[in-house]
Amino acid sequence: MQKKTSTQQLNNQTALITGATRGIGRAIAKALAEQNCNLVLTGRDHLALRRISRELSSTKIKILTHFCDVRDPQQVNDLFRAIRKQFKRLDILINNAGIAHPNFTVDKLPLQLWQDVIATNLTGMFLVTQAALPTMKRGGTIVNNLSIAATRVFAGSAAYAASKHGALGLTNTLREELRPKGIRVIALQPGATNTDIWNTFWPQVPRKKMMSPATIATAVLNAIQLPPNATVESVEILPTAGVL
Repeated sequence: MQKKTSTQQLNNQTALITGATRGIGRAIAKALAEQNCNLVLTGRDHLALRRISRELSSTKIKILTHFCDVRDPQQVNDLFRAIRKQFKRLDILINNAGIAHPNFTVDKLPLQLWQDVIATNLTGMFLVTQAALPTMKRGGTIVNNLSIAATRVFAGSAAYAASKHGALGLTNTLREELRPKGIRVIALQPGATNTDIWNTFWPQVPRKKMMSPATIATAVLNAIQLPPNATVESVEILPTAGVL
């Protein structure tokens, strides 16, 4: 029997990527499109969603772009209503939507900023995952983009660290709950990656030392393409320069 190539392996599968219009989400979308994987792409920028749809339109895959603020339960429900109309199921969920915040020590951190970060990075992941589970079957894969902040702390980043530590707890719990159903759950923990999020808390960061989003996308693709009876539970990937 001829062994399936990686392209054949993902052929006609469907992946949902939140926060898909830039950075790591955009790179993962492009990597999956190259493997003939159908895509559902969400974000909070209509123009950016149209732009990435045009970029990938030359491929032979089905692409659904949908505006969605993952903090809003109604918008998440609307997203999955649209998904169910176009696709039979989801095979891959990439929870990538996330925000950072300017450096504030805890005593000066505004409550609204704290709430926005927790709502996006933690509650949003919960809402999307909960809505996705009825559409996923045995053999599916969930990848939660957590960053290395899920296991480390950095002064001035209390809300971001709290959201990512909480998201790791959610991810690990979800993995144990879904083992009997044959759905893999992967904690993606990239180190310093050259994306726009650094403009929020360290605009002068030495970007030449960072990884590219395409590097992270390659690691995600490799993990997704493992045989169904194997999984990588956590992917920590760092620049060779170490933690910046």
